[in-house]
Amino acid sequence: GKWHMGVNCKTCHDHCHHPLNHGFDYFYGMPFTLVNECQDTDDPELAKSLQETYWFYTQMIILAVFTLVIGKLANLFPVKWKIIICLAICGLLHFISWFSSYGFTKYWNCILMRNHDITEQPMNLQKTTSNMLKEAITFIERNKHRPFLLFVSLLHVHTPLITTEKFQGRSRHGLYGDNVEEMDWIVGKLLNAIDKKDLKNTTFVYFASDHGGFLEARRGNSQLGGWNGIYKGGKGMGGWEGGIRVPGIVRWPGVLPAGTVIDEPTSLMDIYPTVVQLAGGAVPQDRVLDGHTLLPLLQGTEQHSRHEFLFHYCGVFLHAVRWYQKDSGTIWKAHYATPVFQPEASGACFKRGICPCFGDGVAHHDPPLLFNLSQDPSEANPLSADTEPLFDTVMRRIRRAVEEHHKTLTPVPQQLSLYNNIWKPWLQPCCGTFPFCWCHEENNKV
Repeated sequence: GKWHMGVNCKTCHDHCHHPLNHGFDYFYGMPFTLVNECQDTDDPELAKSLQETYWFYTQMIILAVFTLVIGKLANLFPVKWKIIICLAICGLLHFISWFSSYGFTKYWNCILMRNHDITEQPMNLQKTTSNMLKEAITFIERNKHRPFLLFVSLLHVHTPLITTEKFQGRSRHGLYGDNVEEMDWIVGKLLNAIDKKDLKNTTFVYFASDHGGFLEARRGNSQLGGWNGIYKGGKGMGGWEGGIRVPGIVRWPGVLPAGTVIDEPTSLMDIYPTVVQLAGGAVPQDRVLDGHTLLPLLQGTEQHSRHEFLFHYCGVFLHAVRWYQKDSGTIWKAHYATPVFQPEASGACFKRGICPCFGDGVAHHDPPLLFNLSQDPSEANPLSADTEPLFDTVMRRIRRAVEEHHKTLTPVPQQLSLYNNIWKPWLQPCCGTFPFCWCHEENNKV
Protein backbone atom coordinates (compact mmCIF):
# COMPACT_ATOMS: atom_id res chain seq x y z
CA GLY A 1 0.00 0.00 0.00
CA LYS A 2 1.03 3.61 0.68
CA TRP A 3 4.57 3.56 2.08
CA HIS A 4 5.04 7.37 2.09
CA MET A 5 8.62 7.13 3.39
CA GLY A 6 10.41 7.77 0.11
CA VAL A 7 12.99 5.64 -1.68
CA ASN A 8 16.47 7.08 -2.22
CA CYS A 9 19.15 8.94 -0.29
CA LYS A 10 22.13 9.71 -2.54
CA THR A 11 21.46 8.05 -5.90
CA CYS A 12 18.36 6.95 -7.81
CA HIS A 13 19.24 3.30 -7.16
CA ASP A 14 20.33 3.14 -3.51
CA HIS A 15 16.75 2.55 -2.22
CA CYS A 16 17.88 3.39 1.32
CA HIS A 17 14.32 4.20 2.46
CA HIS A 18 12.71 1.27 0.65
CA PRO A 19 10.60 -1.17 2.75
CA LEU A 20 12.93 -4.05 1.83
CA ASN A 21 15.73 -2.17 3.58
CA HIS A 22 13.63 -1.76 6.71
CA GLY A 23 12.62 -5.28 7.68
CA PHE A 24 10.05 -6.21 5.05
CA ASP A 25 10.53 -9.17 2.70
CA TYR A 26 8.04 -8.12 0.02
CA PHE A 27 6.56 -4.82 -1.10
CA TYR A 28 3.85 -3.72 -3.50
CA GLY A 29 2.53 -0.17 -3.42
CA MET A 30 3.28 3.54 -3.56
CA PRO A 31 6.71 4.62 -2.29
CA PHE A 32 5.42 8.19 -1.94
CA THR A 33 2.04 9.60 -0.98
CA LEU A 34 -1.32 10.03 -2.69
CA VAL A 35 -2.05 13.56 -3.95
CA ASN A 36 -4.80 15.11 -6.04
CA GLU A 37 -2.51 15.26 -9.06
CA CYS A 38 -2.58 11.45 -9.25
CA GLN A 39 -6.18 11.73 -10.44
CA ASP A 40 -5.73 14.60 -12.93
CA THR A 41 -7.83 16.78 -10.67
CA ASP A 42 -8.40 20.47 -11.35
CA ASP A 43 -7.51 21.18 -7.72
CA PRO A 44 -3.73 20.58 -7.41
CA GLU A 45 -2.55 19.72 -3.92
CA LEU A 46 1.20 19.22 -3.93
CA ALA A 47 2.05 21.34 -6.97
CA LYS A 48 0.27 24.44 -5.70
CA SER A 49 2.37 24.85 -2.56
CA LEU A 50 5.55 23.64 -4.26
CA GLN A 51 5.17 26.07 -7.15
CA GLU A 52 4.98 29.03 -4.80
CA THR A 53 8.03 27.86 -2.80
CA TYR A 54 10.15 26.96 -5.82
CA TRP A 55 9.35 30.22 -7.64
CA PHE A 56 10.14 32.35 -4.58
CA TYR A 57 13.57 30.75 -4.06
CA THR A 58 14.27 30.82 -7.81
CA GLN A 59 13.72 34.58 -7.85
CA MET A 60 15.85 35.12 -4.75
CA ILE A 61 18.75 33.05 -6.13
CA ILE A 62 18.59 34.73 -9.57
CA LEU A 63 18.70 38.14 -7.87
CA ALA A 64 21.69 37.04 -5.78
CA VAL A 65 23.55 35.70 -8.84
CA PHE A 66 23.02 38.93 -10.81
CA THR A 67 24.15 41.00 -7.82
CA LEU A 68 27.32 38.93 -7.41
CA VAL A 69 28.13 38.99 -11.14
CA ILE A 70 27.73 42.78 -11.33
CA GLY A 71 29.78 43.20 -8.16
CA LYS A 72 32.48 40.91 -9.54
CA LEU A 73 32.72 42.65 -12.91
CA ALA A 74 32.69 46.12 -11.34
CA ASN A 75 35.23 45.07 -8.69
CA LEU A 76 32.85 46.20 -5.97
CA PHE A 77 33.58 43.17 -3.81
CA PRO A 78 35.73 40.05 -4.18
CA VAL A 79 33.87 36.80 -4.87
CA LYS A 80 35.04 33.60 -6.56
CA TRP A 81 33.44 32.54 -9.84
CA LYS A 82 33.11 29.06 -8.34
CA ILE A 83 30.66 30.39 -5.74
CA ILE A 84 28.65 32.23 -8.39
CA ILE A 85 28.48 29.12 -10.60
CA CYS A 86 27.36 26.91 -7.69
CA LEU A 87 24.68 29.43 -6.78
CA ALA A 88 23.55 29.59 -10.41
CA ILE A 89 23.29 25.78 -10.55
CA CYS A 90 21.20 25.84 -7.36
CA GLY A 91 18.93 28.43 -8.95
CA LEU A 92 18.64 26.29 -12.07
CA LEU A 93 17.57 23.30 -9.99
CA HIS A 94 14.90 25.38 -8.27
CA PHE A 95 13.71 26.63 -11.67
CA ILE A 96 13.55 23.06 -13.02
CA SER A 97 11.65 21.98 -9.93
CA TRP A 98 9.21 24.88 -10.37
CA PHE A 99 8.75 24.10 -14.06
CA SER A 100 8.39 20.36 -13.45
CA SER A 101 5.65 20.88 -10.88
CA TYR A 102 3.34 21.98 -13.71
CA GLY A 103 1.77 18.68 -14.72
CA PHE A 104 4.76 16.47 -13.98
CA THR A 105 3.88 15.77 -10.34
CA LYS A 106 1.78 12.82 -11.48
CA TYR A 107 4.76 11.24 -13.23
CA TRP A 108 7.29 11.91 -10.49
CA ASN A 109 5.12 11.10 -7.47
CA CYS A 110 2.31 8.71 -8.46
CA ILE A 111 4.30 5.50 -8.81
CA LEU A 112 3.65 1.83 -8.08
CA MET A 113 6.48 -0.58 -7.23
CA ARG A 114 6.81 -4.30 -6.68
CA ASN A 115 9.86 -4.88 -4.52
CA HIS A 116 12.59 -2.77 -6.19
CA ASP A 117 10.95 -2.57 -9.61
CA ILE A 118 8.60 0.18 -10.81
CA THR A 119 5.49 -1.43 -12.30
CA GLU A 120 3.50 1.70 -13.15
CA GLN A 121 4.62 5.28 -13.72
CA PRO A 122 2.22 7.01 -13.45
CA MET A 123 -0.11 4.57 -11.75
CA ASN A 124 -3.50 3.65 -13.21
CA LEU A 125 -5.86 4.60 -10.39
CA GLN A 126 -8.80 2.72 -11.91
CA LYS A 127 -6.96 -0.55 -11.32
CA THR A 128 -4.90 0.27 -8.23
CA THR A 129 -7.52 -0.90 -5.70
CA SER A 130 -8.03 -4.28 -7.35
CA ASN A 131 -4.28 -4.72 -7.87
CA MET A 132 -3.45 -4.07 -4.21
CA LEU A 133 -6.25 -6.33 -3.03
CA LYS A 134 -5.07 -9.09 -5.37
CA GLU A 135 -1.48 -8.71 -4.13
CA ALA A 136 -2.56 -8.92 -0.47
CA ILE A 137 -4.71 -12.02 -1.02
CA THR A 138 -1.93 -13.67 -3.03
CA PHE A 139 0.48 -12.92 -0.19
CA ILE A 140 -1.83 -14.68 2.27
CA GLU A 141 -2.05 -17.68 -0.08
CA ARG A 142 1.75 -17.90 -0.40
CA ASN A 143 2.33 -17.74 3.35
CA LYS A 144 -0.65 -19.68 4.75
CA HIS A 145 1.54 -22.52 6.04
CA ARG A 146 3.87 -20.32 8.10
CA PRO A 147 3.69 -17.24 10.34
CA PHE A 148 3.41 -13.98 8.42
CA LEU A 149 2.98 -10.24 8.96
CA LEU A 150 0.84 -8.51 6.34
CA PHE A 151 0.80 -4.72 6.60
CA VAL A 152 -1.81 -3.17 4.30
CA SER A 153 -1.76 0.63 4.13
CA LEU A 154 -4.85 1.40 2.07
CA LEU A 155 -5.15 4.35 -0.30
CA HIS A 156 -8.66 4.73 1.16
CA VAL A 157 -9.92 7.07 2.66
CA HIS A 158 -7.21 9.46 1.53
CA THR A 159 -7.94 12.38 -0.76
CA PRO A 160 -8.56 12.51 -3.70
CA LEU A 161 -10.89 9.66 -2.60
CA ILE A 162 -10.20 7.26 -5.45
CA THR A 163 -13.40 5.21 -5.75
CA THR A 164 -14.16 2.62 -8.42
CA GLU A 165 -17.33 2.94 -10.48
CA LYS A 166 -18.97 0.06 -8.59
CA PHE A 167 -19.12 2.11 -5.36
CA GLN A 168 -19.72 5.61 -6.72
CA GLY A 169 -23.03 7.10 -5.59
CA ARG A 170 -23.84 4.29 -3.13
CA SER A 171 -23.52 6.25 0.10
CA ARG A 172 -25.76 8.96 1.54
CA HIS A 173 -22.58 10.76 2.55
CA GLY A 174 -21.27 11.61 -0.90
CA LEU A 175 -17.91 10.65 -2.33
CA TYR A 176 -16.32 10.27 1.11
CA GLY A 177 -19.04 7.83 2.12
CA ASP A 178 -18.55 5.91 -1.14
CA ASN A 179 -14.84 5.65 -0.40
CA VAL A 180 -15.50 4.40 3.15
CA GLU A 181 -17.87 1.73 1.82
CA GLU A 182 -15.29 0.55 -0.71
CA MET A 183 -12.66 0.41 2.03
CA ASP A 184 -15.04 -1.68 4.12
CA TRP A 185 -15.48 -4.03 1.17
CA ILE A 186 -11.69 -4.35 0.76
CA VAL A 187 -11.24 -5.20 4.45
CA GLY A 188 -14.05 -7.75 4.15
CA LYS A 189 -12.31 -9.40 1.20
CA LEU A 190 -9.07 -9.67 3.19
CA LEU A 191 -10.85 -11.19 6.19
CA ASN A 192 -12.66 -13.65 3.89
CA ALA A 193 -9.31 -14.70 2.43
CA ILE A 194 -8.01 -15.41 5.94
CA ASP A 195 -11.17 -17.36 6.83
CA LYS A 196 -11.09 -19.46 3.64
CA LYS A 197 -7.50 -20.52 4.36
CA ASP A 198 -8.62 -21.70 7.81
CA LEU A 199 -6.44 -19.05 9.47
CA LYS A 200 -9.24 -17.26 11.32
CA ASN A 201 -8.43 -18.48 14.84
CA THR A 202 -4.66 -18.13 14.43
CA THR A 203 -4.54 -14.64 12.92
CA PHE A 204 -4.38 -11.41 14.91
CA VAL A 205 -6.01 -8.58 12.92
CA TYR A 206 -5.64 -4.92 13.89
CA PHE A 207 -7.45 -2.15 11.98
CA ALA A 208 -6.96 1.56 12.65
CA SER A 209 -6.39 4.95 11.05
CA ASP A 210 -3.26 7.06 11.35
CA HIS A 211 -5.11 10.31 12.13
CA GLY A 212 -8.51 11.94 12.31
CA GLY A 213 -10.53 13.42 9.46
CA PHE A 214 -8.99 15.96 7.06
CA LEU A 215 -11.29 18.92 7.72
CA GLU A 216 -9.75 21.27 5.14
CA ALA A 217 -10.31 18.85 2.25
CA ARG A 218 -13.34 20.23 0.43
CA ARG A 219 -14.71 20.53 -3.08
CA GLY A 220 -17.21 23.36 -3.12
CA ASN A 221 -19.52 22.69 -0.20
CA SER A 222 -18.71 18.97 -0.14
CA GLN A 223 -16.62 17.63 2.74
CA LEU A 224 -13.98 15.25 1.34
CA GLY A 225 -11.91 14.50 4.40
CA GLY A 226 -14.27 12.96 6.93
CA TRP A 227 -15.80 14.18 10.16
CA ASN A 228 -14.52 14.01 13.71
CA GLY A 229 -17.76 14.16 15.67
CA ILE A 230 -17.53 15.94 19.01
CA TYR A 231 -13.72 16.14 18.89
CA LYS A 232 -11.97 19.40 18.06
CA GLY A 233 -9.53 19.68 15.16
CA GLY A 234 -8.39 17.20 12.55
CA LYS A 235 -5.54 15.88 10.41
CA GLY A 236 -2.24 17.71 10.78
CA MET A 237 -3.09 19.01 14.25
CA GLY A 238 -0.68 17.39 16.66
CA GLY A 239 -2.65 18.02 19.82
CA TRP A 240 -6.41 18.34 19.37
CA GLU A 241 -8.40 15.14 19.87
CA GLY A 242 -9.94 15.31 16.38
CA GLY A 243 -6.48 15.02 14.85
CA ILE A 244 -5.23 12.07 16.89
CA ARG A 245 -8.16 10.16 18.38
CA VAL A 246 -9.17 7.21 16.18
CA PRO A 247 -10.79 3.85 16.95
CA GLY A 248 -8.87 0.60 16.82
CA ILE A 249 -10.63 -2.63 15.91
CA VAL A 250 -9.08 -5.99 16.81
CA ARG A 251 -10.12 -9.51 15.74
CA TRP A 252 -8.70 -12.78 17.05
CA PRO A 253 -11.44 -15.42 17.45
CA GLY A 254 -10.84 -18.04 20.09
CA VAL A 255 -8.38 -15.81 21.95
CA LEU A 256 -10.06 -12.42 22.34
CA PRO A 257 -13.74 -12.37 23.35
CA ALA A 258 -16.00 -10.82 20.71
CA GLY A 259 -17.89 -7.61 21.45
CA THR A 260 -15.46 -6.34 24.07
CA VAL A 261 -15.15 -2.54 24.26
CA ILE A 262 -11.99 -1.06 25.77
CA ASP A 263 -12.02 2.66 26.52
CA GLU A 264 -8.35 3.25 27.27
CA PRO A 265 -5.79 5.50 25.54
CA THR A 266 -3.34 3.49 23.44
CA SER A 267 -1.08 4.38 20.53
CA LEU A 268 -0.17 3.11 17.08
CA MET A 269 3.35 2.88 18.52
CA ASP A 270 1.99 -0.06 20.52
CA ILE A 271 1.77 -2.18 17.37
CA TYR A 272 5.51 -2.83 17.28
CA PRO A 273 5.93 -4.36 20.79
CA THR A 274 2.60 -6.21 20.32
CA VAL A 275 3.77 -7.85 17.09
CA VAL A 276 7.15 -8.68 18.62
CA GLN A 277 5.43 -10.42 21.55
CA LEU A 278 3.09 -12.34 19.23
CA ALA A 279 6.11 -13.54 17.25
CA GLY A 280 7.85 -14.76 20.39
CA GLY A 281 10.59 -12.16 20.22
CA ALA A 282 11.94 -9.56 22.63
CA VAL A 283 12.01 -5.80 22.11
CA PRO A 284 15.41 -4.05 22.29
CA GLN A 285 16.55 -3.26 25.81
CA ASP A 286 19.15 -0.63 24.88
CA ARG A 287 16.65 2.19 24.29
CA VAL A 288 13.41 3.64 25.60
CA LEU A 289 10.42 2.48 23.56
CA ASP A 290 7.34 4.67 23.41
CA GLY A 291 5.00 1.75 22.74
CA HIS A 292 3.63 -0.99 25.02
CA THR A 293 2.23 -4.39 24.11
CA LEU A 294 -1.56 -4.37 23.80
CA LEU A 295 -2.06 -8.04 24.68
CA PRO A 296 -2.60 -7.70 28.47
CA LEU A 297 -5.22 -5.01 27.85
CA LEU A 298 -6.92 -7.01 25.09
CA GLN A 299 -6.91 -10.27 27.05
CA GLY A 300 -8.25 -8.62 30.20
CA THR A 301 -5.26 -9.38 32.42
CA GLU A 302 -4.80 -5.62 32.78
CA GLN A 303 -7.64 -3.14 33.07
CA HIS A 304 -5.80 0.05 32.24
CA SER A 305 -3.45 1.23 29.53
CA ARG A 306 0.24 1.12 30.34
CA HIS A 307 0.57 4.66 28.96
CA GLU A 308 0.72 7.06 31.87
CA PHE A 309 1.83 9.80 29.47
CA LEU A 310 1.41 10.25 25.72
CA PHE A 311 3.35 13.00 23.96
CA HIS A 312 1.62 14.47 20.93
CA TYR A 313 3.88 16.01 18.31
CA CYS A 314 3.31 18.07 15.19
CA GLY A 315 6.45 17.43 13.15
CA VAL A 316 9.32 17.80 15.61
CA PHE A 317 7.36 20.16 17.86
CA LEU A 318 5.70 18.96 21.06
CA HIS A 319 2.18 20.38 20.97
CA ALA A 320 0.39 18.51 23.76
CA VAL A 321 0.84 15.98 26.57
CA ARG A 322 -1.79 13.54 27.87
CA TRP A 323 -1.58 12.29 31.46
CA TYR A 324 -3.56 9.29 32.64
CA GLN A 325 -3.74 9.85 36.41
CA LYS A 326 -3.97 6.25 37.57
CA ASP A 327 -5.03 6.85 41.15
CA SER A 328 -8.13 8.84 40.10
CA GLY A 329 -8.69 7.54 36.56
CA THR A 330 -8.75 11.12 35.24
CA ILE A 331 -7.23 11.92 31.86
CA TRP A 332 -5.68 15.38 31.61
CA LYS A 333 -4.24 17.04 28.54
CA ALA A 334 -2.03 20.12 28.40
CA HIS A 335 -1.58 22.04 25.13
CA TYR A 336 1.70 23.92 24.73
CA ALA A 337 0.85 25.01 21.18
CA THR A 338 -2.29 24.96 19.05
CA PRO A 339 -2.93 25.86 15.40
CA VAL A 340 -4.49 29.22 14.64
CA PHE A 341 -7.80 28.43 12.97
CA GLN A 342 -8.70 30.38 9.82
CA PRO A 343 -11.40 31.67 10.02
CA GLU A 344 -11.06 31.91 13.80
CA ALA A 345 -14.19 29.98 14.80
CA SER A 346 -14.03 27.42 11.95
CA GLY A 347 -12.15 24.71 13.85
CA ALA A 348 -9.75 24.24 10.91
CA CYS A 349 -7.13 26.05 8.80
CA PHE A 350 -9.16 26.55 5.63
CA LYS A 351 -7.08 29.46 4.31
CA ARG A 352 -3.84 27.44 4.57
CA GLY A 353 -5.21 24.11 3.37
CA ILE A 354 -3.74 22.32 6.41
CA CYS A 355 -2.58 23.57 9.79
CA PRO A 356 1.17 24.26 10.22
CA CYS A 357 3.31 22.94 13.05
CA PHE A 358 5.24 26.15 13.73
CA GLY A 359 5.50 29.80 12.78
CA ASP A 360 2.80 32.44 12.71
CA GLY A 361 0.15 29.77 12.17
CA VAL A 362 0.65 28.41 15.70
CA ALA A 363 -0.30 29.95 19.04
CA HIS A 364 1.92 29.16 22.05
CA HIS A 365 0.41 28.95 25.52
CA ASP A 366 2.10 29.85 28.81
CA PRO A 367 0.68 28.52 31.00
CA PRO A 368 -0.46 25.66 28.77
CA LEU A 369 -4.14 25.09 28.05
CA LEU A 370 -5.33 22.32 30.37
CA PHE A 371 -8.37 20.12 29.78
CA ASN A 372 -9.98 17.32 31.76
CA LEU A 373 -10.71 14.87 28.95
CA SER A 374 -12.69 12.61 31.27
CA GLN A 375 -15.31 15.35 31.64
CA ASP A 376 -14.61 17.49 28.58
CA PRO A 377 -13.60 15.26 25.62
CA SER A 378 -14.48 18.07 23.19
CA GLU A 379 -11.76 20.27 24.75
CA ALA A 380 -14.21 23.16 24.90
CA ASN A 381 -13.47 24.48 28.39
CA PRO A 382 -9.81 25.17 29.26
CA LEU A 383 -9.09 25.05 32.99
CA SER A 384 -7.12 27.50 35.06
CA ALA A 385 -5.83 27.81 38.60
CA ASP A 386 -9.04 29.68 39.44
CA THR A 387 -11.39 27.00 38.11
CA GLU A 388 -9.41 23.81 38.86
CA PRO A 389 -7.91 23.24 42.35
CA LEU A 390 -5.50 20.63 40.95
CA PHE A 391 -4.24 22.89 38.15
CA ASP A 392 -0.78 23.57 39.61
CA THR A 393 -0.31 19.97 40.77
CA VAL A 394 -1.23 18.57 37.36
CA MET A 395 0.97 21.02 35.47
CA ARG A 396 3.98 20.29 37.70
CA ARG A 397 3.61 16.55 37.08
CA ILE A 398 3.25 17.00 33.33
CA ARG A 399 6.23 19.38 33.25
CA ARG A 400 8.38 16.81 35.02
CA ALA A 401 7.24 14.10 32.59
CA VAL A 402 8.22 16.28 29.62
CA GLU A 403 11.68 16.83 31.09
CA GLU A 404 12.14 13.08 31.57
CA HIS A 405 10.81 12.41 28.07
CA HIS A 406 13.25 14.86 26.45
CA LYS A 407 16.17 13.03 28.07
CA THR A 408 15.24 9.87 26.11
CA LEU A 409 15.35 11.61 22.71
CA THR A 410 18.25 11.74 20.27
CA PRO A 411 18.17 14.72 17.88
CA VAL A 412 18.11 13.85 14.18
CA PRO A 413 18.30 16.03 11.05
CA GLN A 414 15.09 17.93 10.27
CA GLN A 415 13.22 15.67 7.84
CA LEU A 416 10.77 18.41 6.81
CA SER A 417 13.42 20.97 5.88
CA LEU A 418 13.30 22.67 2.48
CA TYR A 419 16.34 20.73 1.24
CA ASN A 420 14.87 17.38 2.23
CA ASN A 421 11.60 18.15 0.44
CA ILE A 422 12.79 19.84 -2.73
CA TRP A 423 12.61 17.66 -5.83
CA LYS A 424 16.05 16.23 -6.70
CA PRO A 425 16.29 14.87 -10.28
CA TRP A 426 19.21 12.58 -9.37
CA LEU A 427 17.05 10.77 -6.80
CA GLN A 428 13.95 10.41 -8.98
CA PRO A 429 12.82 6.78 -9.43
CA CYS A 430 12.38 6.20 -13.15
CA CYS A 431 11.36 3.10 -15.09
CA GLY A 432 12.74 4.45 -18.37
CA THR A 433 15.49 6.84 -19.38
CA PHE A 434 15.14 10.01 -17.32
CA PRO A 435 13.16 12.21 -17.86
CA PHE A 436 11.06 9.85 -20.02
CA CYS A 437 9.65 7.87 -17.10
CA TRP A 438 6.56 6.14 -18.45
CA CYS A 439 5.74 2.47 -18.09
CA HIS A 440 2.89 0.11 -17.30
CA GLU A 441 3.28 -3.48 -16.18
CA GLU A 442 0.76 -4.89 -18.69
CA ASN A 443 2.40 -3.05 -21.59
CA ASN A 444 5.82 -4.24 -20.47
CA LYS A 445 4.60 -7.85 -20.45
CA VAL A 446 3.21 -7.47 -23.98
